[in-house]
Amino acid sequence: MARWFNVAGPCRSALHYMLPATERLPDVMRLIQQQNYFVLHAPRQSGKTTAMLSLAQTLTASGQYAAALLSVEVGAPFSDDPERAELAILDSWRGASSWQLPTVLQPPPWPVAETGNRLGAALRAWAMASPQPLVLFLDEIDALQNHLLLSVLRQLRDGYPGRPHAFPASLALIGLRDVRDYQVASGGSERLTTASPFNIKVESLTLRNFRAEEVAALYAQHTADTGQQFTPAALTRAFTLTQGQPWLVNALARQAVEVIAPDPTQPIDVAVIDAARDRLIQRQDTHLDSLAERLREPRVRAVIEPLLAGLVPAELPADDLQFVQDLGLVRMDPQAGLVIANPIYAAVIPRMLTATTRAFLPMITPIWRTPEGRLDPARLLEAFLAFWRRHGQPLLGTTAYHEIAPHLVLLAFLDRVANGGGRVERESAVGRGRLDLRLEYGELVLPMEVKVWRDGEGDPKGEGLAQLERYLQGVGVTTGWLLIFDQRRGDTPIAERTRAEVATTPGGYQVTLIRA
Repeated sequence: MARWFNVAGPCRSALHYMLPATERLPDVMRLIQQQNYFVLHAPRQSGKTTAMLSLAQTLTASGQYAAALLSVEVGAPFSDDPERAELAILDSWRGASSWQLPTVLQPPPWPVAETGNRLGAALRAWAMASPQPLVLFLDEIDALQNHLLLSVLRQLRDGYPGRPHAFPASLALIGLRDVRDYQVASGGSERLTTASPFNIKVESLTLRNFRAEEVAALYAQHTADTGQQFTPAALTRAFTLTQGQPWLVNALARQAVEVIAPDPTQPIDVAVIDAARDRLIQRQDTHLDSLAERLREPRVRAVIEPLLAGLVPAELPADDLQFVQDLGLVRMDPQAGLVIANPIYAAVIPRMLTATTRAFLPMITPIWRTPEGRLDPARLLEAFLAFWRRHGQPLLGTTAYHEIAPHLVLLAFLDRVANGGGRVERESAVGRGRLDLRLEYGELVLPMEVKVWRDGEGDPKGEGLAQLERYLQGVGVTTGWLLIFDQRRGDTPIAERTRAEVATTPGGYQVTLIRA
């Protein structure tokens, strides 16, 4: 059977192109051999379940352990009914062990126990009945919340001294977050802020992204199976776009080889990879769509909002910065500092934040398109000014990210323009005080520098012209737009203060200055 790039559920080597997942967890065997309890947290669809299921199978096959991957997610709907939650979890565990383990290693009948002690009693009975040390990986632990979560953690801690003969010898909690970020509603906090209910953990591990050479090795499996080649430039482009995020790496390749270039005699080049990228951004599949839930969290917004605007945020707790990195939304770049995790996320996140704006965006006649299908910058400017004068003010209230509302409305407008045959590239970084945009439409490249004029600040025109000039030089064109959104408190309506004029950069470039 032909293999394929998997984008749903754990990978299976007989069906999917995959890399040995445990190579990204070099310390995990040492922790198991030392009979440790630990945490594995990483963003969604980064390979956690695949890695630990594969490891469990390897451990069991060695004849030295009885190892299984179990989930507690089925208990999540019963957070206010611990008895039903525990029974649902135990039923799930029996089903999972039945196909992962030989009969001799499967759990005995669960003992009778009181609510709040059923899971601990079951693990104790299983460990005592098993002829081999029991190793368990508990997946989706952070699906549980509040008192149910605390009860599960405390049952594990209570049984811990009995290992390895009367409790699992080694155990891992697997989820999106580290223990201190598990969601509870107690003590005036929405999260634990401490690891004390599971203070038996030795380490918190995370699963790193693929390296560039690993992306190439994964794609080489497809080449070996089908003969379809990835050009060296395409491999570089794929890694740049995804930064090795496993789901994106697979999803990009799937679009490339199954949709854009299904003929295996056609090489996968940069153009194919870029077309696959555009489809992912437009489709916003399950993985990408799930980011929207995270963007609404106040701790995430506090990091993402200034990042998109290129501003230095107010002081943030170190835990919050680490939390947003752990979610896989941002990363630390050695040169640029904190940035959006990868270019695909950088394109998808603003689209998510402008979903309401785009839904209520009025019909705009595409006067910017020439009869030959090219883009006319002068007519585009005319269309934008008319749009902003009429619709800018009401649309500013359609996004929860108020500090960058003008940026997001502009992006919604440009996405409408690009849908006719173009692309919008976005670049931002903390501390630059601006957002760089680039509208690509056929052969035309139109760079835009976006600045905001806030209360207590001077006119950003001079700084903006200098920044736009550097951007033009980097892109290799000689003209562009500088947009200054006046967010100072005042009574002048947007329609009256929105205007455009020709301006000159310090180096003599003739550009369009738009004040809105």
